[in-house]
Order: sequence, then structure tokens, then C-alpha cells
Amino acid sequence: MRAADEAYPVGAAPPAESYLNAARILAVATRAKCDAVHPGYGFLSENAAFAQAVVDAGLVFVGPPAAVQRALGEKTTARRIAREAGVPVAEGTEPLADLADARVAARRIGYPVLLKPAGGGGGKGMRLVAREEDLAPAWRMSTGEATAAFGAPALYLERAIERPRHVEMQILADQRGSVVWLGERDCSIQRRHQKLIEETPGPAVDATLRRRLGEAAVRVARAAAYRSAGTVEFLVDASAGFVFLEVNTRLQVEHPVTEMVTGLDLVALQLRIADGEALPFAQADVAPRGAAIECRITAEDARAGFVPTGGVVALVREPAGPGVRVDSALVAGVSVPTEYDPLLAKVIAHGPDRATAIVRLRRALREMRVAGLPTALPFHRHVLAEPDFVAGRYDTGYVAAHWPPRDEPELADTAAASAALVAVLARRERSARAPQAPDDGAWARAAREDALRELPT
Repeated sequence: MRAADEAYPVGAAPPAESYLNAARILAVATRAKCDAVHPGYGFLSENAAFAQAVVDAGLVFVGPPAAVQRALGEKTTARRIAREAGVPVAEGTEPLADLADARVAARRIGYPVLLKPAGGGGGKGMRLVAREEDLAPAWRMSTGEATAAFGAPALYLERAIERPRHVEMQILADQRGSVVWLGERDCSIQRRHQKLIEETPGPAVDATLRRRLGEAAVRVARAAAYRSAGTVEFLVDASAGFVFLEVNTRLQVEHPVTEMVTGLDLVALQLRIADGEALPFAQADVAPRGAAIECRITAEDARAGFVPTGGVVALVREPAGPGVRVDSALVAGVSVPTEYDPLLAKVIAHGPDRATAIVRLRRALREMRVAGLPTALPFHRHVLAEPDFVAGRYDTGYVAAHWPPRDEPELADTAAASAALVAVLARRERSARAPQAPDDGAWARAAREDALRELPT
């Protein structure tokens, strides 16, 4: 917002009064004389009614048309499209009428099952249900979360695959029928079915599996008459078998890792496709180079079970250097609310191979400082040095099996250290306003700065 030429309020903090209120967003678009709306990757980004409302208002929707959003955004319809396109699909249901229907379906499918929102993805509202007695509370929580996140309470059930990898395939499709896949991203490092770390290429994906996943993704996209950027998601088992999971009909949070290895700007390509241009390359022209890994830096207390936290950012120091990219809007003094997803920043590292990307990302995470509220930085620093992750031995159960670690010094409670850092900065600011003492030299000043940098997050 700070970088925009113009900014307009769209309502109060609760999403239903602002970012889920299509009428208010379109009123702002009209007032600002926009010619297109890019929906981002949350709230109404996968809402077919919003996509249609944008077009009806005489604007361009930067994403798939409403008919495609409707077909693929409703997850059970997407499963049917994938099945008809010859892509394997896990056993599941249509949208369920109520909890009683869910009980009957779960008994038929067999526990464990996944309870999932029919109207949106991103892991929000999803629950793994291992026993029948857990179904009722899971139903209540998932219904509430689905309504808050997507404005739709409908749920469905799907058979849970034990210890899979979550692998997604990035696609691009223009309005002239061309569809390409840009490689996979392994998104298995998750908490509450929401991603924390993503990487490409996937450490368990060889050239044969990559081609099979890419071709399956293209078949789904063609069957749905897809256009714009999108992601076809799969669950992959230990024997390299896979099943279709869903289609995210939008840009993904983790799109930078694909950009780093392909050299493509996915947002620019979205805009060009929305303007009617053809894709400027064919499948044979896509030539990924090296490896890239992304860490989502969230406002969460990782040691307390990734509890979301709000607060005021007291200090930010973002990393830099070869192969490092930071997507962030953080500045000192910004207030982090609790009404939205806790994502604060994304730190991405690229290298000629996975080992180099890991080393660069470790350095970047050591350099990064966010003071004033708990963040997931300690978690990411731990994972990037953890042997199973370094060896690529992980699945969607990784976080539950590896976190929190025992007796790791870096993971001691960092609240006191953050408070100390803020206090040091406050004293420095007060001293800057006070009458200046004689300069004690550049070397002494540099030594004090180095001491400050050594304070933990």
C-alpha cells in the first residue's frame, strides 16, 4: 500500500466488512478509474461471483473467468473434472448436507479422512479426522473457518493418504489454448495443513514423475478451459504414485521459487494473458535452472504450537546477498493485526543446486531480524539445519515429528532478547536526541553496531 500511487480504505478490519465485500472493492476500483482487478492470493481470489462481478462492472479480471473459477473452485466439481480427464483422484464425497451425512460417508470411506471446505483451498478449514468421535468437533471448527475464509460453509470428505508428499505443479494458460507447466513445488512442510516451506525441484521428484505430474496438470487445465496462472496440486506416495488434490485458480504464495528457477515473472505473465496476449514461449522452451527454497515468515509463536500473534514491529532487518530474495512489507512501527493470515514476509534463496540454496537460505535466516512480536524464524532456522530436511527425507507429517526440538540453545525463549533489543534501540534514540558527546571514533561506533547485531531475534 505504501508503494501505491493511490490507496483507498475498503472497510473495517473484519474480512466480511472489507476484503470479502465485493461491492466495496468494486466501488473503489470504479472510483480509482481502474481497468483491471488483480485478486492476489486470498479472500476473493477464487470466488467465481467476484470474478463475474468484476467483468460485469466493465473491468478485466486478472485470473480465470468465472465459469472456470466456479468449476474448479468448488473442490468436488474439480475432482470430477480431474477424474474425467484421466487423472487419479482419492476417494471422496460431494458437498455434505450436515454432520449426519458426514458420519455415514466417513464410515463408508474408512478413517482417517480429511474434512475439507468445498469453496476454497490453502489449508484453511481442513481437518484430519482419525476417529469417529473426533468428527463432530472437527465439523464445527471447519464450518466456522470455511465461512470466515471463503464466505461458504460447505464441506466434503476425502480419504486421507498416510504420510504423503504435497507436490503442486505450476501452470500457465493463455486465451488461445496454449497450456504449459513450469515445474513442481514440494510444499510438504506444513502446520495445520498450511504451508511453511516450499521448494523446487522437489527432492523426491525425478524427471519421469515430473513429466507425469506436468502432463496430468495440463489435462486438468485443458478439460476446464483454464487460462491465467494456476496450480494443480497432488499428493504423492512413497512409490511415486499420485492422486489429484485440487486446483488453486490463482497465484500462489510460493510462486517466487518458480520464478527464481525459470527466470519468469508470473505476475507479468498473468497481466499479459489477461490483456489477450499469447504465451511468449512453448513447453519445450521452459528450462528451469538450479533450485530454490522459500520460507514463510509468519507472526506465530512456533514453540507454542504456531499460535498467531499480533503486535507492533519494533525493528526489521532483512537479509540480502547473492541468490536471496525477500518479499515483504515490513517496516519498524507497522502494526500486525490478528484478523488475517499471519504471513509477514517470504525469504527465498536460489542456487545452482539444492545444497547451495540451503546454505544461502541459512545465512539469510541468520541475518534476518524481526523484533517486537514472536515469529516463525526460529522454526525455519532449525529446519534448514535439521538432517532429515537437508537430506530431503520429509512428508506432510514432518512438523509433527520434528518440532519442537529438545534443548536447542537458539530456540530458547526469545521474547526477552527481543525486548532487550528494543530497549537498546530506545536508549540509542534517546541519546541521539540528547546533547552530543565528543565523537569517540568510527571504530568504536562500528563495535557497538556489531554488538547490537549479535543480539538474537
